[in-house]
Amino acid sequence: MNLTERLGMRVPVIQAPMAGTSTPALAAAVSGAGGLGCLGLGAMSVAQAAQAMAGTAALTDRAFGVNLFCHRPTPRDPGAEARWLDRLAPHFARFGADPPRILTDIYPSFIDNDAMLAALVEARPALVSFHFGLPRADQIRALRATGAVLAATATCLAEARAVRAAGLDAVVAQGWQAGGHRGVFDPAADDERLPTLDLVRQLAGLGLPVIAAGGIMDAADPRAALAVGAVAVQCGTAFLLAPEAASPPAHRAALAGGETVMTAAISGRPARCCTNLFTAVPDDGTPGYPMTYDAGKALNAAAVGAGESGYGAHWAGTGCARAILRPAADTVAALAP
Repeated sequence: MNLTERLGMRVPVIQAPMAGTSTPALAAAVSGAGGLGCLGLGAMSVAQAAQAMAGTAALTDRAFGVNLFCHRPTPRDPGAEARWLDRLAPHFARFGADPPRILTDIYPSFIDNDAMLAALVEARPALVSFHFGLPRADQIRALRATGAVLAATATCLAEARAVRAAGLDAVVAQGWQAGGHRGVFDPAADDERLPTLDLVRQLAGLGLPVIAAGGIMDAADPRAALAVGAVAVQCGTAFLLAPEAASPPAHRAALAGGETVMTAAISGRPARCCTNLFTAVPDDGTPGYPMTYDAGKALNAAAVGAGESGYGAHWAGTGCARAILRPAADTVAALAP
């Protein structure tokens, strides 16, 4: 049985588990249309994740997936954190606000979150995927025992080989065009910045099913990915205008501009975002993920409170201007190769 058959997919389209914008309604709609809907759990508490998984299961009897962040904790550097807050201070001042006095590690890594593991084991999602790295071997064993398909993001051949060595079932080949956070295992290492199809070609000979991610916006894109060795595609930006997505109005409006940039200024890790006031902030010297994100969220809250939406995390891929306002099921049908 191949990967798509194991996941009960009629269409080889996986909705990217976009933290903050994926919802139970979106995941259920995509799965109901024959693709595979997914939830991004990386920014959720255990209670929120359990509620989201239960909510999705209540909306569909079809399989769905989830995604976890497996980042290695960034060593705390009070000096770097203070300097970063000083850099952002003039932006806060525009809205009559002060930066937070201290920053918090707001998103724990799945590697250190066994309560989240227990929630996954209880909920038994069909696909569990990992971003920023790999979980512990015992976590992999526990999830495999549930029958889940296990996958992880890779941005280069070396990361994909690590995914294979860990015994996972599939690799998500994240091309440079993809929106949201780069899945690089080590954000300090050189990024090869490979386009999606080039990366798929590199990974196709590893013996693992390859899921292509980045720049997937219409049926021609899955066809091209399948032609070079992918077994399915994963896309998020194509679903951002769906009524089932939680994309806020400012995020939806930003897509039409079509301009994106990779920046670490918002979260402390490289991520592709629609150009806005925040992406203009130099991103050197951040205190790392997720402490930088704590500052970014505070700045965005201050800005939104004053009627300014230009400091939002408007994650999107390079094809964002091609996103179409329509139900998620219609997007699945439009993406069918």
